[in-house]
Amino acid sequence: MWNRILRRFFFIIPQLLAFSLLVFALAQWMPGDPLTGLIVPGMDQGSVDAIQASAVLDNPWYIRYLQWITNMLRGDFGLSYTYRMPVAVLVGARLGNTLWLAAASLLLSYLIAVPLGIYAGRFNGSLGDKIIRFLNRISFALPIFVVALLLVWLFGFQLELFPTRGMPLLPETQSIFASLWNRLHHLALPTLAFALSASAGNIQRLRSGIIEAKQEDYVLTARSKGVPESMVYRRHIFRNASMPVTSLLGYDITGFIGSSIFIEYIFSYPGIGRLFISSLESRDFSVIVALLLIYGLAALIGTVVSDIILTIADPRVRMR
Repeated sequence: MWNRILRRFFFIIPQLLAFSLLVFALAQWMPGDPLTGLIVPGMDQGSVDAIQASAVLDNPWYIRYLQWITNMLRGDFGLSYTYRMPVAVLVGARLGNTLWLAAASLLLSYLIAVPLGIYAGRFNGSLGDKIIRFLNRISFALPIFVVALLLVWLFGFQLELFPTRGMPLLPETQSIFASLWNRLHHLALPTLAFALSASAGNIQRLRSGIIEAKQEDYVLTARSKGVPESMVYRRHIFRNASMPVTSLLGYDITGFIGSSIFIEYIFSYPGIGRLFISSLESRDFSVIVALLLIYGLAALIGTVVSDIILTIADPRVRMR
């Protein structure tokens, strides 16, 4: 089992290098350049040449890639042309906000999906199951940005319970509990929008798994031996039915980080998703490549995490 896990981690390195080369080349072929906004009308040619020379954009893209990958291994991701600061500092200041949003959304989505999926699967065909399936279809049909806008309209403008945008600038003298409360207060709507959209798939998978597991021979055998129904569900049905949900945990983490682009843009949330949109608009190549590399790394790590969970949970995988 451990050899399989180590192999999966080692495969990340060549995949990440190939992905970095691809996104770097695509960023260089984008129309426009990051210096357009720095060159103003009336600027003399000498100043224009000085700006272009400082950006080192005259070198071929593959030379710039080798320089960039060498500096990246030293922890230097370059300088943002738009924000005039190191990319590592710029991204690092926003990465924590996105991780907070992804972690809170992941936790809330499972708190919603697991009880509803278990109830709908155990009591399939009941009124509660029909209501859950109806709401699940609505959640599947609505895009995440529609859900976010509805929550903003209801809880932000009509009920005025939660802030609709941004993240507070907290004073250094504020206590840790007040700081945590302010953060969670501003995370409420983005987290709820994420969780409502993401929980629908897990509810359906868990419900289907329980209904299928109830018909398995080992469940019928346990019932024929007089095993209490609660123990049948706890030790036989739930354990096997939850395997498809738990094995997708890594992909859920990746999905939350990747989908943060839409939520952060709607709520003006200062994370890497919103930074990615603004960097695309300003053609800030250094930031674009660094962020794409983070998204690619998150996808690869999510795949490995899902493989590890599946290897631990399913003995059949360990035997391969």
